[in-house]
Amino acid sequence: MVMACFRRGFGACIRRIALVPLALGATFYLAGAMAQSLPPELQKAWAAARIPSGDLSLHVQDVDGRVLISHQAMTPRNPASVMKMVTTWAALSGLGPDYVWRTTLSAQKGAVIDQQGSLKGPLYIQAAGDPMFPIDDLWDLLRQLRLRGIKNLNEVVIDRSLFGPVTIDPGDFDDSPDRPYNASPDAMMVNFGASRLLFQPDAQAKKWIAIVDPPTKNIRIEGQIGWSDVRCPGSPVISTRIEPRGTQSIVHVQGTAAGSCGEFSVYRLALGQSEYFASMFRLLWKELGGTLARDIVSGTVPGSATPLVWHDSPALADVIRQINKRSNNVMARMLLLTLGAEMNGRGATAQSAGGSVLQLLHNQGVDTTGWTLDNGSGLSRSGRVTAQGLAGMLQVAWRSALMPEFVSSLAISGVDGTVRRRLRDESTRGQAHLKTGTLRDARALAGYVRGASGKRYILVSMVNGPNSAGVRAFDDALVRWLTAQ
Repeated sequence: MVMACFRRGFGACIRRIALVPLALGATFYLAGAMAQSLPPELQKAWAAARIPSGDLSLHVQDVDGRVLISHQAMTPRNPASVMKMVTTWAALSGLGPDYVWRTTLSAQKGAVIDQQGSLKGPLYIQAAGDPMFPIDDLWDLLRQLRLRGIKNLNEVVIDRSLFGPVTIDPGDFDDSPDRPYNASPDAMMVNFGASRLLFQPDAQAKKWIAIVDPPTKNIRIEGQIGWSDVRCPGSPVISTRIEPRGTQSIVHVQGTAAGSCGEFSVYRLALGQSEYFASMFRLLWKELGGTLARDIVSGTVPGSATPLVWHDSPALADVIRQINKRSNNVMARMLLLTLGAEMNGRGATAQSAGGSVLQLLHNQGVDTTGWTLDNGSGLSRSGRVTAQGLAGMLQVAWRSALMPEFVSSLAISGVDGTVRRRLRDESTRGQAHLKTGTLRDARALAGYVRGASGKRYILVSMVNGPNSAGVRAFDDALVRWLTAQ
């Protein structure tokens, strides 16, 4: 009957499908009057969503492949941050859970350190594309260099050739160039390129004291945050605007915050990635007692260079937890580029890396028809996947020996990540591992749900349209329905 419906059109089959018993063994193919063919528990939730059925792609199956619900499952749609599932699974299966990024500091062959601690020749930095390289790790790396007797540097040369031309304009996506989620990827990214703006309360003077952390001379705050005596209404919200001024970036701040809220911070992109790294390097090297005679420039590490010290990132299995649970965009971009570089060689771009991911998934038997990966993070208007294809990828992951690492990277319903405040009732809390996606006019939810019987189910829900935000209650109802099975 299902194939006949595909051949003749769903309209001719609505009446017949509606007669199928609403039992778990049935497959519900949703048509124009889709509420009629949903389980009773979901019909009311779908009606309340007030979303045109043409805006929805939905696919629900068990992990063995038996389909429960399918609607426009081969229509390519924007999955928003659910795209990170594609990037992280491809990287996990292509690179392995123990893959690490190694950032190496080297000297030219035969270089000596004189009695004053001066290194002859440049200090070379081989950028590794580490997506999770905080300032603390850079400090420790430079500290290791100081422990080897090096104090005075002549010049620092950074080799970013692992990636090709990947720099983006952070304001292109939504005209918010100072927001960390818009950060540009960079092979030598540190701290995601974001500066912390710390606001400390002076209760006596009723004013806020603004501090840049780390205190680099390249960034300065101008403007004032107004003081309010009201009871703290929640995390303060302030506006910022970045103004380049010569060699500095001026952060203009504006807004009002309740003094009862206490100290608070916001993070902003005040410098480009290369300028930010150079600023942090100079600051930390000086704090460690080091000197830098010349500049920090881009270049190439000679093949004959001698490694001095290096830093290894956390293992990939740990990194993808940060990407999926916290939905970190720039880390996902970096991971996509890393996979591209490992598969195709140095000089990876988002386009070349995306092609590598699609080929890798095709080799695993995943149907990627109609897919467009773009940057791998989901922060895109052009990224596309299909619900059925993504469900197929999740089924491949479930059957893999790497399943525990992948599933554990997803947010746990009612517990952590982007779903910590959703599905918190007793029946659903901890029963699903999910990835959410949210953009203007796009909402998505995908992952694994454990039923009361112990059976696992795969769900993929994507809505593209002006009423997409209304799907949240329906998606939650869908998860509740599956946990009851």
